[in-house]
Amino acid sequence: MDACVFRIPYLSHLPSTKSNFLSPNLFRSSRYCSYNPFKLDTSKRNDISFDEAAYEAERLRLDAKARESMATEAAETLGNGNDDDDPKAWKWVIRKRIWDLMEAKNIAQFPRPVHHRIPNFVGAPTAANKGRKLSDCIRLGWNCVCQLSRLDVFLKADCVKVNPDTPQKQVRFLTLNGGKKLLTPQPRLRTGFFSVLESNALNPSSINEACTSVGVAKYGKPIGLDEKIKVDLIVIGSVAVDPKTGARLGKGEGFAELEYGMLRYMGAIDDSTPIVTSVHDEQLVDDIPDEKLLIHDVPVDIICTPTQVIFTNTSIPKPQGIYWDKLSPQKLRQVKILRELKAIIEKETGQKLPTGPSEKLPPTAQRRQKR
Repeated sequence: MDACVFRIPYLSHLPSTKSNFLSPNLFRSSRYCSYNPFKLDTSKRNDISFDEAAYEAERLRLDAKARESMATEAAETLGNGNDDDDPKAWKWVIRKRIWDLMEAKNIAQFPRPVHHRIPNFVGAPTAANKGRKLSDCIRLGWNCVCQLSRLDVFLKADCVKVNPDTPQKQVRFLTLNGGKKLLTPQPRLRTGFFSVLESNALNPSSINEACTSVGVAKYGKPIGLDEKIKVDLIVIGSVAVDPKTGARLGKGEGFAELEYGMLRYMGAIDDSTPIVTSVHDEQLVDDIPDEKLLIHDVPVDIICTPTQVIFTNTSIPKPQGIYWDKLSPQKLRQVKILRELKAIIEKETGQKLPTGPSEKLPPTAQRRQKR
């Protein structure tokens, strides 16, 4: 079935340009939010001190090591020249082309370079909540998150799962600002599983911080595999996506697929749960061979760019859970929550689960105790 595209040159549906773009006052006074979502619940306040500087320094250090390791893997894979034999090689070719293009055209934003990241792009409003008027944001092309915010699936959602990357920061803001529950994973699942943030436990002074990795660690409530939760919408970052098929490529570590698989196991999502990605128009491609996609690759239903909304009507099957025969022993050792899930399933079924082939992985952070 063909994709359906809506091009949106301006945002006349939003409130007056006299309001600050995406500020709490803008949405609180608009039809998106008829109540104050920032009533502080002091009974949930966390009095445990949290070393923000140490947490962020460690996160950045480990992220840098992870990107270095991914760069090495990409160089080795591309250098082998065995694109037909290596199922990962063609993905690295597309990723590198997009990363190079975004840097060459200067459509990338901080953090740069965008290589081995979910790229932050011009049009993903990372500065949209810093006093700029709506008309300025439209003129500058900061429309992408506004496209997403008016989607029916977003407006109707009570709980939204959003990836922790920079280009989706404003989506996390809109989720909390709209009185919704935000579910976000710990970066690379290295310090835990998912954290839940709820607007009634936040005040206006903490909302922006709560949308960052430090803020999630500081204000979020960690959940486990036994949490009873229903996710109404998934927002996912991408390096490249095919608007005709919904085929998607991430940055190459596979954590989006693992998160999706674990949510399927928990019963939090199913095939009908919409998956949305936000990208720059230059990240739209037509050369992702869907016949080469792996069984755990996650397709998208809707693509939001700064200029258009695309309903892909994807026919690519969504993963049904974790595919243990594709999961390497190294990844299993690296991610504690996966080992816990494996133990639960083996206990429930009385059968030992299979293991996938070995692989070289980037390092992960050690758990840091709160003081």
